[in-house]
Amino acid sequence: MIASRLRAACAVALLCAGAASAAPAPQAQREIGALIAGLGASGCRFERNGSWYDAKKAQAHLQQKYDYLRKRDMADTAELFIERAASESSMSGKPYHVQCAGHAVEPSAQWFKRRLQALRAAPAAH
Repeated sequence: MIASRLRAACAVALLCAGAASAAPAPQAQREIGALIAGLGASGCRFERNGSWYDAKKAQAHLQQKYDYLRKRDMADTAELFIERAASESSMSGKPYHVQCAGHAVEPSAQWFKRRLQALRAAPAAH
């Protein structure tokens, strides 16, 4: 009786451990990759902790944050990526901002959510 309960508990623990280390779904990986690459190609400026960076430096920074979160299973969806990596500094808590040519400064979360909506609304490439 105790042995069967122990085996059952071990099986549940293994299932949970496997689920915890699962990579984001392919669609989420594509969306997050497209968001990061889209920022890099946008020509927009990106502000974090009071300093402005060009789009390529911002792309590299967010890729590092995404890599960090992926290792910890903390960015399984594009929405979680935006919330946990692309919205604010994890060190200071200050919000990030984006400014594109001819447009006002806006919170990066707003910019990324709009880009995500556009990605999802676009017809799938075959």
